[in-house]
Amino acid sequence: MLNNYLVVEKKDSIATLFINRPEKKNAFTLEMWTSIPGIIQQLDEDNDVKVLVIRGINETAFAAGADISEFTTVRSTVEGEQAYNEAVGLAEKAILNFSKPSIAMIQKYCIGGGCLIALSCDLRFSSESGLFAITPAKLGIIYTFQGTKNLVDLVGLSRAKDLLYSSRQISVFEAYSYGLVDRIFADEEIVSKTYEYVKLLTSNSTQSVRGSKKIINDIVHGSFDESEEIKQMIVDSYGSTDYQEGIRAFLEKRKPVFKK
Repeated sequence: MLNNYLVVEKKDSIATLFINRPEKKNAFTLEMWTSIPGIIQQLDEDNDVKVLVIRGINETAFAAGADISEFTTVRSTVEGEQAYNEAVGLAEKAILNFSKPSIAMIQKYCIGGGCLIALSCDLRFSSESGLFAITPAKLGIIYTFQGTKNLVDLVGLSRAKDLLYSSRQISVFEAYSYGLVDRIFADEEIVSKTYEYVKLLTSNSTQSVRGSKKIINDIVHGSFDESEEIKQMIVDSYGSTDYQEGIRAFLEKRKPVFKK
């Protein structure tokens, strides 16, 4: 917990990171960005956690970007802006490199830095009221390399250019057509449907899911062949208790019960 602005709740192998500044539409401060890597590391090391959900504290916003007041304080110099940008980059990489599945649950505003957070997650689920914009061109700044790469990887070159050049706001339906959003739910169902999906993930083998994420990330980063680490992960899976349980459950026609 950070001044109540970032709140972690853990329940049934699910960790939820709440962004808790509803009076500011969950706008991010430098201190909040700086705290994210430590929070993510703790959750990564917590064997009781299988999945991470990042969301706003209520339905008013996911995150509407940066705290405007900091443009005239901690971001008022070149050095200050550089430090801020580095903090954002480290937060993005921490979420991106989280070894377990991560889902951004988006309600209403997902703007600027809020989009950077969502882009760093594995999946993005949004309510029908979701609104998206990526706005550096309105501020005269350039977003991080990682955040821009995440956008290009998801929506492609032309659409990434469109969103970055124009800074225009788009509806959840346009965002879905671009590949920026993976699923759309009714406003009144977004919470229940997201956690219904998350519970499905927690019922599967953590070993298998984490291995899949590792391989996918390697492919995204340009690998064309498996590393020695991945080869060993695959070999180890064949001798694991998860594999034994999966086979037994299949033969006994029941749901598997995997270890944490």
